[in-house]
Amino acid sequence: MLEDGTYDAIVVDADHGPEAGSLVVELAIAAGEHKGEVVSITAPDTGRDPLDLLAVPATIVVADGRPRLTLEG
Repeated sequence: MLEDGTYDAIVVDADHGPEAGSLVVELAIAAGEHKGEVVSITAPDTGRDPLDLLAVPATIVVADGRPRLTLEG
C-alpha cells in the first residue's frame, strides 16, 4: 500500500464491492514516485454506475495507513 500522503490518480476499473453499499475501485497513480502503480481501494458506494467512473480523476489521501478516496465530478 502507499505511504501516508496525497496522490493524484485515475480510475481504471470499478465494480460493486463484496458488501452492500461498497465499491471496489482500481486506480492508477498519475504522478510522483508511485506513478503508474495500480492500487485497489474499497470505498462507500457513490450511487453512480461503476462504469461511469472509468477515467475519472481522483485523489487518494493516506493517513495512518488508511486510504480515503475522493472522486472528481
